Amino acid sequence: MRTDVDDRAGRVDEQATGRAGWFGRWAAWIGSPIGSLLAVCLLGGWGVADGLGELSDQGLRDPAEAVSRLAVHPGLELTLSASEPQIQSLTCLDIDHRGRVWVCEVVNYRGHNGRRPEGDRILILEDQTGDGVMDSCKVFYQGRDIDSAMGICVLGSQVIVSASPNIWLFTDEDGDDVPDRKELLFSNTGIPQHDHSAHSFLFGPDGKLYWNFGNTGHAVHDASGNPVVDLAGRVVNDSGQPYREGMVFRCNPDGSEFEVLAHNFRNNYEVSIDAFGRLWQSDNDDDGNRAARINYVMEFGNYGYKDELTGAGWRAPRANMEATIPQQHWRLNDPGVVPTLLITGAGSPAGMTLYEGTLLPDRFRNQMIHCEPGLSLVRAYPVEPAGAGFTASMVNLVEGVGDPWFRPVDVGTAPDGSLFIADWYDPGVGGHQMGDLQRGRLYRLAPHGHPYQLPEFDFDTPAGAVRALVNPNLSVRFMAWQAIGRFGDQASEPLWRLATDANPRLRARAYWALGKLAGAGEAAVTAAGGDREPEVREMAIRLARQLPLPLPVMMEMFLEDDAPGVRRELAIACRGESSPDMPRWWSELAARYDGEDRWYLEALGIGAEQRWGECLVAYEQLMRERSLPLSADILWRARTTAALPYVVATLTAAGSSLQD
Repeated sequence: MRTDVDDRAGRVDEQATGRAGWFGRWAAWIGSPIGSLLAVCLLGGWGVADGLGELSDQGLRDPAEAVSRLAVHPGLELTLSASEPQIQSLTCLDIDHRGRVWVCEVVNYRGHNGRRPEGDRILILEDQTGDGVMDSCKVFYQGRDIDSAMGICVLGSQVIVSASPNIWLFTDEDGDDVPDRKELLFSNTGIPQHDHSAHSFLFGPDGKLYWNFGNTGHAVHDASGNPVVDLAGRVVNDSGQPYREGMVFRCNPDGSEFEVLAHNFRNNYEVSIDAFGRLWQSDNDDDGNRAARINYVMEFGNYGYKDELTGAGWRAPRANMEATIPQQHWRLNDPGVVPTLLITGAGSPAGMTLYEGTLLPDRFRNQMIHCEPGLSLVRAYPVEPAGAGFTASMVNLVEGVGDPWFRPVDVGTAPDGSLFIADWYDPGVGGHQMGDLQRGRLYRLAPHGHPYQLPEFDFDTPAGAVRALVNPNLSVRFMAWQAIGRFGDQASEPLWRLATDANPRLRARAYWALGKLAGAGEAAVTAAGGDREPEVREMAIRLARQLPLPLPVMMEMFLEDDAPGVRRELAIACRGESSPDMPRWWSELAARYDGEDRWYLEALGIGAEQRWGECLVAYEQLMRERSLPLSADILWRARTTAALPYVVATLTAAGSSLQD
């Protein structure tokens, strides 16, 4: 359920082939009940694809036929866990440590606002027999104050619901599945009933909360309505002072220590995070430009939807204009814009999870799993490192080849490692439209024949809590984290054992938890900093920044590291550093720029923010001492008057071209 869908331009994603794929895209373009009915009338007797049956409203809409109309990746099995009349249109989900699926069920959306006078609902669905089908459905909360909720996060006895303009925190103190307390976590955040406003929160491996909003989020206010000021001393709004458009946030569970981690997205729908603390999310373009994208979120980066300095739109003429519209859309040739990981083309990107389980096939492990309702797809983006950045590809898990109403909007990992998928189920998606108010679907995706059997957890002993930290479900890991915090030093021994595990992601989780134990922070950073995997060493720098450890400690440990990703994080660690030695350390990192790696170049830019003049002086001195030329790219990236003499010298040097 999104306000924008590129399919209105009549374009088809390269993965959607055949008559069924074409019809699904065409129906999305129609995007209304009338359009869907017209399609049925015109094509009613036409076999959709490979014997999937006649395109009749009765056949397509019958929940009994739902799974047969969807194509599933080989080796995996899709189960219809719940459907109408038990549930209606779903916008988001989360899965608690007991394996129950929590969903936001939305009827009061946009033009239908008020259709359900009692308000929209938060439902708890439970499978009591292990067959993947929900046997129980109860209402946790219903009210007009959560109409059109776009995010839900279950953390033990507390539930965070994103229903702009408010972020609500519900607390169930006695465990009876009825909230005993409802309070504001943040207020006046985003436009009501708008998909580009606040989205889901999630629990990070560092014990903090992460969330985002799109370009109608505008600002964040605390529970009392006061503007939130981040750790950098900046008011959190999109005025361009300095932040613009959509943003990504981090804060403590109580909302304190608020940070803006990146900005200048259009509609970054849901952020996800891996064990190393790396952030990933999707972003949608202006309609019809085939520029929907997937981003690796480099902390404190600008992502180019508007001109960072002037706020000009992407169509405004500028120097070095990009060759294609998808590249122009994100200003990818502008200095100060972090590269886009993957442009996915047409679509309407929605919810995402970072899958760190072992139940799914290898190619989906440790990867983003993403919902694309505009294209009726759930797909993954396998990532490979490339210098200080990454490359990615696309692999489908589920596709609505025989039912274009399949609108997956959110996905989450259950404690057993299976996936649950929330289906808005509608003739269209985007444009603030809602064509069907009666239907909604929930699916479970797992290997063939794998029952929904949940592991048992022991949160009452230090060893049990640490074992639970291994689980792929975020709610389980939250419970484990809380228990480890209560046990304190008693959890140290099992955490150090976990830190020797063969899986680097489990080692990283152990180091995060150790680093937050009183008195153990520097030892955890030192151990993680000596890890054989560069991703764990990157994580050590992120942990050191949060503690915080002095920059000299980080420089001593990592300045000579050969891994570009480690040096990327070290460059970012220079940001906001007041030490007089910072420019010299930064210049050492700048001297190792290879002239090609844009990710590394942008990390250098982030690190030199507000101290470019000093950094350039130190860089010029270092390169002169080593008889090496200054990098024209670094001078271009500087965007400061201190760089102008160097830029002039470069441009007037013999052999310079007009392109230079």
